Amino acid sequence: MKTAILNIGQIISGNWRYPITPGNSILLEEEQICKVGEVTGSDIDNSDVIIDAAGSVAVPGLIDSHVHITFGDYTPRQNTVGYLHSYLHGGVTTSISASEVHVPGRPTDPDGVKALAVAAKKCFENFRPSGMRVHAGSLILEPGLTSQDYQDVVSKGVWLAKAGFGAVGDASEYIQLVTEARNAGLFTTLHTGGASIPGSFPITGEDLIKINPQVSFHINGGPVSMEDKYFEVIARDTEIAMQVCTAGNLRTAILCAEMAKKHDAFERFLIATDTPTGSGIMPLGLIYTISQISSLADFDVAELIAAATGNVAKCYGLSSGFLKAGYDADVVLIDAPLGGTKSDALSALKNGDPCAVGAVITAGVPRFVGRSRNTPPPVRKIEVIKSNIIDMYEG
Repeated sequence: MKTAILNIGQIISGNWRYPITPGNSILLEEEQICKVGEVTGSDIDNSDVIIDAAGSVAVPGLIDSHVHITFGDYTPRQNTVGYLHSYLHGGVTTSISASEVHVPGRPTDPDGVKALAVAAKKCFENFRPSGMRVHAGSLILEPGLTSQDYQDVVSKGVWLAKAGFGAVGDASEYIQLVTEARNAGLFTTLHTGGASIPGSFPITGEDLIKINPQVSFHINGGPVSMEDKYFEVIARDTEIAMQVCTAGNLRTAILCAEMAKKHDAFERFLIATDTPTGSGIMPLGLIYTISQISSLADFDVAELIAAATGNVAKCYGLSSGFLKAGYDADVVLIDAPLGGTKSDALSALKNGDPCAVGAVITAGVPRFVGRSRNTPPPVRKIEVIKSNIIDMYEG
């Protein structure tokens, strides 16, 4: 299947240093991006689907690196079904599990947490809700796990690990757990800040530095933030990725972004949601945080879009997050919202407004084209002008 997207007003690359790609069209073939910028007449003639972007902005599919997956498209935390489908309508094409801690009756013994991680990983290998790619199965680091346990889950395809919800007596116990998990090849993340739910554990800035995970989860609070002085220290003196979340402290999210930029560590600045949690379900969480930071601080919108796309992809080693040939064919078209005061998506976000989501394409397949069910309608008429494919939507 070939899909051509034409008449794009602006192409956002996902690369924060070079955020704008010249040109006005994108060509997708099967599940990969083939061309970005210009496509030929022959490319267009041979396309199965042609989308007229009508001057809207193309961005990489958003990557939410902090979603509390359980099983299926269901969250027991909010007792709601269909939330991942709803997130796709917020432009999210990839979700990464922040560990399956919300599973009712979650086990805490080594065999149980291993089984939970493997089961979640295997389930989402066979399930893509509305076409969203879900990286599930994050091993919850509990006392008693051994090097053999880590090797066991890695052999089953599990590659994520989460510290901060284990039955430890002191945060210092996570130093050895995280080190052993990293040595076994697991990608390690750490709950940072105050306790969020029963079973979580307060992690201070000093603890974070000593534990040294690859990603500091919700460094701006989940929902309680760590002390201000550590944001500069983490940006300047460590290699830890700094993930800020919608369900956290907006003031310290901005502080974190400023420190990352000041110390040339913006590639390690990630935007996520930390949902569904007690803060609720936030299908537009990434869009809100991008608009809030850009409107309240001196940041370019395209840079912040990279913090929810390309920065995440590089940090986690994903093949998505960029509008570039050879990457996953995940594309979102955004526009100014109808009734707003700005004429394009980036200006609307800089103004503090949400953008309109006019189309989402995952794995080369349009999931919807025209308007999202969760945003205001776009100003421009984004539409399919040719299709040889039957039943391509909401796959």
